[in-house]
Amino acid sequence: LILYPETLSNTSAPSHCTLPPGVKGRTCWQYHVILILTKLYDYNLGSITESSLWRSTDYGTTYEKLNDKVGLKTILSYLYVCPTNKRKIMLLTDPEVESSLLISSDEGATYQKYRLNFYINSLLFHPKKEDWILAYSQDQKLFSSVEFGRRWLLLHEQVAPNRFYWFVTVGRICAQDLTCLVLFLSDAQYITCKMQNCSEATHGKPFPGYIDRNSLIVQDDYVFVQDRAPSSNLPLFFLPQDMHVISTDENQVFAAVQEWNQNDTYNLYISDTRGVYFTLALENVKSSQGLEGNVMIDLYEVAGIKGMFLANKKIDNQVKTFITYNKGRDWSLLQAPNTDLRGNPIHCLLPYCSLHLHLKVSENPYTSGNIASRDTAPSIIVASGNIGTELSDKDISMFVSSDAGNTWRQIFEEEHSVLYLDQGGVLVAMKHTSLPIRHLWLSFDEGRSWSKYSFTSLPLFVDGVLGEPGEETLIMTVFGHFSHRSEWQLVKVDYKSIFDRRCEEEDYRPWQLHSQGEACIMGAKRIYRKRKSEKKCMQGKYAGAMTSEPCVCTEADFDCDYGYERHSNGQCLPAFWYNPSSLSKDCSLGQSYLNSTGYRKVVSNNCTDGVRERYTAKPQQCPGKAPQGLHIITSDGKLTAEQGHNVTFLVQLEEVDFGDGIAVSYANLSSTEDGIKHIYQNVGIFRVTVMVENSLGSDNAVLYLHVTCPLEHVHLSLPFVTTKNKEVNATAVLWPSQVGTLTYVWWFGNNTEPLITLEGSITFTFSVEGMNTITVQVSAGNTILQDTKTIAVYEQFRSLRLSFSPNLDDYNPDIPEWRRDISRVVKRALVEATGISSKHILVAVLPGLPTSAELFILPYREATAENKRTSADLEQISERLIQKLNQNLVHFELKPGVRILVHAAHLTTAPLVDLTPSHSGSAMLMLLSVVFVGLAVFVIYKFKRYDPPPAICFSPLLPFTEVFCFGFVGFSFLQ
Repeated sequence: LILYPETLSNTSAPSHCTLPPGVKGRTCWQYHVILILTKLYDYNLGSITESSLWRSTDYGTTYEKLNDKVGLKTILSYLYVCPTNKRKIMLLTDPEVESSLLISSDEGATYQKYRLNFYINSLLFHPKKEDWILAYSQDQKLFSSVEFGRRWLLLHEQVAPNRFYWFVTVGRICAQDLTCLVLFLSDAQYITCKMQNCSEATHGKPFPGYIDRNSLIVQDDYVFVQDRAPSSNLPLFFLPQDMHVISTDENQVFAAVQEWNQNDTYNLYISDTRGVYFTLALENVKSSQGLEGNVMIDLYEVAGIKGMFLANKKIDNQVKTFITYNKGRDWSLLQAPNTDLRGNPIHCLLPYCSLHLHLKVSENPYTSGNIASRDTAPSIIVASGNIGTELSDKDISMFVSSDAGNTWRQIFEEEHSVLYLDQGGVLVAMKHTSLPIRHLWLSFDEGRSWSKYSFTSLPLFVDGVLGEPGEETLIMTVFGHFSHRSEWQLVKVDYKSIFDRRCEEEDYRPWQLHSQGEACIMGAKRIYRKRKSEKKCMQGKYAGAMTSEPCVCTEADFDCDYGYERHSNGQCLPAFWYNPSSLSKDCSLGQSYLNSTGYRKVVSNNCTDGVRERYTAKPQQCPGKAPQGLHIITSDGKLTAEQGHNVTFLVQLEEVDFGDGIAVSYANLSSTEDGIKHIYQNVGIFRVTVMVENSLGSDNAVLYLHVTCPLEHVHLSLPFVTTKNKEVNATAVLWPSQVGTLTYVWWFGNNTEPLITLEGSITFTFSVEGMNTITVQVSAGNTILQDTKTIAVYEQFRSLRLSFSPNLDDYNPDIPEWRRDISRVVKRALVEATGISSKHILVAVLPGLPTSAELFILPYREATAENKRTSADLEQISERLIQKLNQNLVHFELKPGVRILVHAAHLTTAPLVDLTPSHSGSAMLMLLSVVFVGLAVFVIYKFKRYDPPPAICFSPLLPFTEVFCFGFVGFSFLQ
């Protein structure tokens, strides 16, 4: 059954007529047309054998059967109404019988039939141009029409199902053009093109690489894709395994993210106005599965009031309902009613007892969900729920709030469907039951009192209710059947006769929106107009708030900015993983950047003056600095090139040496914005070098370009610290481990000539102290992967095992990036507690639970022969460190209220070792297991905000021998 209520006739306008937006001249929407498509399904044949099209032009009082106008033997499957012109109707025939469509331009009164040479699966209408349609066929082809389906043009093949969109916002994706399409192809590519020409030559690729299948979403001004690299701007260590975009209102993204340690809950994140940096709004929001297997988040946005949400949060295995009036900046429990339905007092004291609501919205447009609100009745919320310590599926009652969630009243002891009529001036309630009913309830005073009415003479099994649209309508249609074998019954219910006049100005009273008495909501005081409860008159067109006055800004109007957390004293301070100065690294001398104060104003908050200037980010000049972090990649992100073909290198540079005797210099960096192109005439391995220099220093980057191999990941495993003139083992760990014939290419230090082997392990020695780099490339088939690590070489050093407070294990996701940042925090705590120079200390957090770490005590890296630290000096530093550790003077704060103590385990005179020169079976099994876990976490972490610095891992084996490292096990870096 398909009912479409908003097809309206365009007739001469009476004197009182109000024209809808976009309608010109003396015209008015006079009456409603209801279209119903019924289909008879034969269970024996397993197909639809009959369909009927019905049309009413008098609010459903009478219906006309239109089978003779569409074809007596035509079987219809779907009915569509043009969203920008309700007079235009499109019907699709059953594809198992024929492939045709029927078009009407007069609200379904007459139809023209058009044959198709393809089978339509779904249609997508343009949001602004009434005749523009996209059609998706059963064989993954996308067609377009600019004549409302009368003629079709093939746009593209191999388009993924439900992953094609109109993009009508002028911007980077579709500049100055309303005809842009965003498509996701079945080979995991994301492209844009113009509808007039969607050939391969005109494709745009805003995202150069591949994206995860089914991750493309287009909503308002945003295009969302999930790529395969760590590029997310969520807070670190909140690793997403699933994400749902809830809203993109006012250029701000509100998203629900399921993280690595969640099963049936999601965390709510809210972005800045660019949709780039996200902050946590609420943790552990309950989720469930919908009817079609889709994820349902227990979050409800209250209609008519910006920034107001209800959410069900899981706390200690109990689900409780919270409310916010400022887009998640502050949340509070719902105050339960003071009395029950019979007037008996309810003893429910916050926070031990509160009101909890079911927040499911119905997926069926003709049945009511658990909660309802309307834009034209911003203060009224109706929902089902219970009173107690947690949300329950038992003893469910109905509750209403007429002051935007501040206070609640119980209205029924059983679940009911509630409809809003006359801008909320009339509430209609119908009992949820599988039994037939013939009564409904009406309230004219926002649910304070209810009257019982009969809407049918015989009890009816109700299948759905359709509230007629419009600003002033009081008509609803109930459809169902009298028995399980009877035909469909439609009952028109018209309440206009209840009112004898329209409301006038004296029938209304002012009502101020507030939150538990606080009148400044989202930085403004807003006063609305409400009909007085004792007045029974029909309301006019909804006009929104009567007045809106901005408030003076206070701290409550600001949330913590990205990278900051609110502590117990109310201040927003940097999280342990965040470096506030990191933003300045992305700008150049002479430019400026916004230096955050740790706060950002809640989006859509309208407050002025007050503390606004104090909390607003300040422009700051970018500091001068030597070039660093220079990076070079190919335009497609691959390390391969074909002989005789152009290779485009993306880099900011002054000079490039292509490795084959040709070098190019650039004085103006802007000339490299589109990349540097070079054609390689010979097959081989080429070292591409990029150099950049200014008065403060220089930097260079190297890329090794050659034939590829089909690998997914390579990780170079070697110790971070080693002893001078001692053999060191380096191992290339692959995933998957079995990929056929492999070639390993090794670079040591600054050597330009590589060492090529067929084995994944190699031993080497360093005779000079200092920092050295090792690069390995693994070639198999058509894929080449590369990893580079840095190793420190010293004549002597000490290492000390560290342990932590057990509560650190609760926050340990056991991934390299987390261990790296904790290593940095522990190092800082050691320096602050002991006063020892950071040049003496290196910390590596080890994998697994319980959490432990290895502390290395080092000599100065720049020490000369005359002032080198002796063994006794290192011993003295070690004793000093152990003393502070044993006195519990080394600690750090992981997050507000979570304090971690660092303890000493035992001291060694050499780094951790591997006692097996060659891999035994058990060692290799453990190696592959660790790599598998590391790679799984790596995939989950691919939304990470920035690429981590070089990371080194340590294996917790035995002391007093050589160092060996494998797998994704631990991270640290020198400062």
